[in-house]
Amino acid sequence: MKQDFIKFIKTAGRLLPDSLYLRIQYYYHFHKKLNLRNPKTFNEKLEWLKLYYRRDDMPLMVDKYRVKEYVADSIGSGYVVPLLAVWDNPAEIDFDILPQKFVLKCNHDSGGLVICKDKDKLDFEKTRRILTEAFANNNYWHSREWPYKNLKKKVIAEQYLENPECGELLDYKFFCFNGRVKCFKIDFGRFVEHHANYFDPKGHLLPFGEVICPPVYDHELILPSCLEEMISLSEKLAVGFPFVRVDFYCVKDHIYFGEITFFPAACVGRFVPDEWDGKLGEWLQLPKKKVTR
Repeated sequence: MKQDFIKFIKTAGRLLPDSLYLRIQYYYHFHKKLNLRNPKTFNEKLEWLKLYYRRDDMPLMVDKYRVKEYVADSIGSGYVVPLLAVWDNPAEIDFDILPQKFVLKCNHDSGGLVICKDKDKLDFEKTRRILTEAFANNNYWHSREWPYKNLKKKVIAEQYLENPECGELLDYKFFCFNGRVKCFKIDFGRFVEHHANYFDPKGHLLPFGEVICPPVYDHELILPSCLEEMISLSEKLAVGFPFVRVDFYCVKDHIYFGEITFFPAACVGRFVPDEWDGKLGEWLQLPKKKVTR
């Protein structure tokens, strides 16, 4: 069934209008109809926004290369992860100019990521294959996330970051509803056994999570001292949007911007317990009219 749907996405799915395609995709994941006339849940409202809320600055904000300048202008260049190099495609990557540690990623994709902790041990050809596969992806065709449709693709190299106390880079994802952070999540064990716990803005653990990265309520996560500042910065970047997720890292009390996401999990992410899809939906107030500007 899953393979049949993937085949459909790559072939006949491209011939369908966005609304019909999203209804089919939503039914495949949730086994119920997508309510666009009167959306109630978080995922339903995100699908509505995907179709009817379009601003000219949204493609810039999801572009991992161009957003750096946007963030520098909005909250300051000190929050931007240093850019080491940029290329027009994976074939052009020049490993000789990169330091021993670095991160490679595509500006339009979330899956094509190569973390290099020691260049002497890096398989260059495998790295190119990973990024070439990611380079071919387009989130518009997969989930009709329109901001990605016409992005000019790049491969970027960034400074390597790590939280030394845990040996990985903790990701703080702030869910902003109408300009205010209502909750955030912390991902951990991402490349071993991916989990994520949710918290309210005061840092209290919330009793829900996601099916794809289930919560571990007894896992000890020490909240960073810069939490309040990250929340403030998230809200500055979220001004004027019904919903946006803003991601940050905090390394040795220094805050770095991660990315901006308008449609988490392509709007088909399931929560546990399921009722939280509705609770987050209550926080999201949709515009009274469709927005195109």
